[in-house]
Amino acid sequence: MQINDNNKILSKEVQMEGAKDVKMKILIGSDDNSDNIIMRHFIIAPGGNTPRHMHNYEHVIKIESKRGILVDKNGAEHQLSEGQSAFVPPNELHQFKNPYDEDFEIICIILNQEKA
Repeated sequence: MQINDNNKILSKEVQMEGAKDVKMKILIGSDDNSDNIIMRHFIIAPGGNTPRHMHNYEHVIKIESKRGILVDKNGAEHQLSEGQSAFVPPNELHQFKNPYDEDFEIICIILNQEKA
């Protein structure tokens, strides 16, 4: 069993090309002996965004705090807010954006690619 204090985990700036004002914490991952999944916490500052991108694995998303936008494969924007969840299938183009004045925070659970 592994129990982490999320407030003590340092966030790192997302370095992926096209990312703007996005930080990420690995809440549970390989360092915690998780063989199958990784739980990530993203903080998207006001005016920030992830790149428009895709992965070969699915994402399970929980809106942790405030509100933001999920851009789908067709470019349609969907407002998300605290209390909602989203699913992004493998190989589907997507992007998260924060046009609002408070940090937009999401929890993202993915397959552990290091162990796949």
